[in-house]
Amino acid sequence: MKKDKIIDSFAKAIEDVQDGATIIVGGFGLSGIPEKAILALREKGTKDLTIVSNNCGVDDWGLGLLLENRQIKKMISSYVGENKLFERQYLSGEIEVELVPQGTLAERIRAGGAGIPGFYTATGVGTAIAEGKEHKVFDGRTYILEKGIVADFSLVKAWKADPIGNLIYRKTARNFNPLAAMAGKVTIAEVEEIVPLGQLDADSIHTPSVFVQRVLLGTNYEKRIEKRTVIPV
Repeated sequence: MKKDKIIDSFAKAIEDVQDGATIIVGGFGLSGIPEKAILALREKGTKDLTIVSNNCGVDDWGLGLLLENRQIKKMISSYVGENKLFERQYLSGEIEVELVPQGTLAERIRAGGAGIPGFYTATGVGTAIAEGKEHKVFDGRTYILEKGIVADFSLVKAWKADPIGNLIYRKTARNFNPLAAMAGKVTIAEVEEIVPLGQLDADSIHTPSVFVQRVLLGTNYEKRIEKRTVIPV
């Protein structure tokens, strides 16, 4: 009999996240972010965190809430442009930032989840990204060595789950979430619906249960839009 992985509270799900932990957080902008787990981390007050995520939310939502609470020590990310607080903390030396090209970041997370310690890529050769990294030539072209990322915890947001942790994401909210789910030693998945075991179509599952240790049901998701653009009437 497979073990039920459902946790009854977000506080309980993140209670063993200690100061100094490395956490991979799914989402892209504000799409598909694990907003309830982020709120629980803010409430817990865990500090000196290294966060691996495409970006850092906005000033008043998502990972921006952890920045506001001075809980993040280092960000490993691709983009900082939507968060003025992130920019100010970096320029003032309050936070360390490792900028990674977006495709490289995705592959570093995927590699970590697949047990691959490193890989070579041409992206970043000849730029500041390549400084201090091993260079190697293949077929006349120079590549740099990038390391896979494995985190203490991964926080992901899915659409549906079953009790043992099989996950389905919805549309663009899929983004970094499947990769993040693979690369955490402990993966915590918050979802909008939990269905009985056997109800999910096996061919539709994006993250198999083997990658997920904890499942939580979230409600009343805000699903904010960073910038709403409409056609003038």
